[in-house]
Amino acid sequence: MIIEFEGEIFYWRGPAPFLFAAVPEEQSRDLKAISALVTYGWGVIPVHAQIGKTEWKTSLFPKDGRYLVPVKMSVQKAEKLDVGDKATIRLEVLFKGR
Repeated sequence: MIIEFEGEIFYWRGPAPFLFAAVPEEQSRDLKAISALVTYGWGVIPVHAQIGKTEWKTSLFPKDGRYLVPVKMSVQKAEKLDVGDKATIRLEVLFKGR
């Protein structure tokens, strides 16, 4: 499953030095529908993420009916992102065994 969306970068009290972007509601529902097939616990979903030319592996966190994408410091620096910026985010869900 591949999802692409434009999201606003925001700070949340989660693990520093990460910023986050929220997956839109419709795509979050799609992720929830397959979560049992891909989660490795606590509802987190492993993904291959991309913003601009920067790619990384991370896990989406469920929060208030949506999923949050952690944007680590190296991605923030490479893509010159800060709180309030908008970014096009591409996610490829990593199914178990991949």
